[in-house]
Amino acid sequence: MRWWDIEPVLALEQRLFPEDAWSAGMFWSELAHARGSDATRRYLVAEEPDGSLVGYGGLAAVGGTGDIQTIGVLPTHRGTGLGSRLLRALLRAATDFECAEVLLEVRVDNAPAQRLYERFGFVPIGIRRGYYQPANVDALVMRLADPASYAAAADTPGDLPANTLPHTHQGSKSHG
Repeated sequence: MRWWDIEPVLALEQRLFPEDAWSAGMFWSELAHARGSDATRRYLVAEEPDGSLVGYGGLAAVGGTGDIQTIGVLPTHRGTGLGSRLLRALLRAATDFECAEVLLEVRVDNAPAQRLYERFGFVPIGIRRGYYQPANVDALVMRLADPASYAAAADTPGDLPANTLPHTHQGSKSHG
């Protein structure tokens, strides 16, 4: 994800998480920590061949612990393996950051996301009461003890339609 992705990500964020969507400032702040030798963040976007955004995800890494900050996938792309591909790419980033564990929060009422995380070896470790505001929805905290083992798994052909790829932009918008 780069600065030019923020506007389409915000549109998708509003559509997916209308009650607790991130602001532009939150994404700008995260991206400020995603470049250079001291980077502690990795943010990805998934686009169709025409450039339309269909998903995104982000990871923060501090002191050997990764934290999945967000994953969002258009409803029309759910069940296609896109969420798995994004999650696997974030786990690879956690491995690159030398994280020994990865944590995440997921809404207690989001069973499909919980199942995805469980398939990757995440286990529940606690509840954060009223974490998602303003709806006051609890978050299930989950932990993966060995991200490298799941990051190393090859993406299977059924994970994602062939022309929908999560990627990180490199270079500038005109010098990709």
